[in-house]
Amino acid sequence: MQPETNGVMVASNIAKDDARPYEPAKGPALRRITAGAIKRRKGTSVVPMVTAYDTPFASFAEEAGIDWILCGDSLGNVVLGYDETTSVTMDQMIHHTAAVSRGTARAHIVADMPFGSYQVSNEDAVCNAIRFVKEAGAQSVKLEGGVHEADRVRAIARTGIPVVGHIGVTPQTAGLGPGYRKRTHRDRLLADALAIEEAGAYAIVLEVVDFDIARELTERLSILTIGIGSGNACDAQVLVLHDLLGMYPHSPPFSKRFAEIGAQSTAALREYATAVRERNFPET
Repeated sequence: MQPETNGVMVASNIAKDDARPYEPAKGPALRRITAGAIKRRKGTSVVPMVTAYDTPFASFAEEAGIDWILCGDSLGNVVLGYDETTSVTMDQMIHHTAAVSRGTARAHIVADMPFGSYQVSNEDAVCNAIRFVKEAGAQSVKLEGGVHEADRVRAIARTGIPVVGHIGVTPQTAGLGPGYRKRTHRDRLLADALAIEEAGAYAIVLEVVDFDIARELTERLSILTIGIGSGNACDAQVLVLHDLLGMYPHSPPFSKRFAEIGAQSTAALREYATAVRERNFPET
């Protein structure tokens, strides 16, 4: 029976030792960082961004002071075992974005719109963007493409959902023809960036863009540029979580391995397996 105060049942305090250790701590409701607040950081400091695909790593990122987190469709490569991102579905992205949202309190969560979720029509784009907000708790969405996708950006932005653009190397279609080589067509990149800005995006990813062009775009645009393999002049930088933590043997040449979690995990699992086989665990 719970204690009663003035005839109203109130929950008793739960001892810390009774809590399940894998449940994130629940504090008072906090307001999420908005797209507008992030946009106002342009020109003040370089903003770190990282991908996350589940609750624990999202919470680690937020604890580290990273408050702009992308649940990217790189999920397909680094979590689901696909060769390309084109196989990732809306339902998979909703599932993982929701997990990232549950693992954070204040971070702004960007959901990556997967291939096929916005290309067909403005209606598809808007409906799927709304799903990310309503079902997954995202605060904004990201989609790939320049001039040809500006109408999609505009349609989503008109609903009040903030949008991040993505030009340069666009992984969803790179494997279908354009490839992953560095993008050096200045006029095309400038036209794409200006179209996405005019359509209402608050930020734009520049992936594997010539460093000088990335610098020029950063200076020309009023919205934030997010660099990945595009030099250090961008307003923000993003890396795939598994690349920066060294979770796989190989990482892209533009990335940096800040840890070797993959090798450390294998060593820990090997130690565990040995302890079990030799009856050293459990000890009694």
